[in-house]
Amino acid sequence: MQSTLSEQEKMISGEPYYANRKELTTLRLEAQRLCFRYNQIDPKNHRERKSLIRGLFGKTEGLFCIEQPFYCDYGFNIEIGESFFSNYHLTILDCAPVKIGNNVMLGPSVSIYTAGHPIHHELRNTGLEYALPVTIGDNVWIGGHVVINPNVTIGNNTVIGSGSVVTKDIPDNVIAVGNPCKVLRAITEEDKKFYFHNRPIEFDTDIKE
Repeated sequence: MQSTLSEQEKMISGEPYYANRKELTTLRLEAQRLCFRYNQIDPKNHRERKSLIRGLFGKTEGLFCIEQPFYCDYGFNIEIGESFFSNYHLTILDCAPVKIGNNVMLGPSVSIYTAGHPIHHELRNTGLEYALPVTIGDNVWIGGHVVINPNVTIGNNTVIGSGSVVTKDIPDNVIAVGNPCKVLRAITEEDKKFYFHNRPIEFDTDIKE
């Protein structure tokens, strides 16, 4: 039975779809134009930058900073929580929903991909694509040049080491690294004592017990 959904509806719901159809091509072009505008704004003009992102994304909170340049496919599938920060060259292929929690930090050149293509070349050559969501919890730090693939959830309070390729879910409260990304160890209360490896914090911080 043939689907009665539009290509956009199929894309968001996880069904195979054709990205080259007019409705999606038009939406991507509009997002590209907005990203181009964003990347040309004077970095000192914080108000204009935030206003454009609020119009592009599906959901934002009060405090966020996205360093230029930034690129996305559609924008309306992206949700960011409070106190979000991304460094230079963030790329989000948001064909499916990308939901990011509070107090999330992304290093330079992080890439989040929800889009994928069939493995077999004959099926892939028809132009079919699919998209599966990405979810990032609260208090997550993602290092530079990390790639997050479709259908991945990263848990709360977790750190993803730089250069990792995340292909499967990562749980709460861990450090995970590598290609493919795997859990290295749990984050513990002992980690509060150090700012880098074995270098101790030797002054009072604002950590609330």
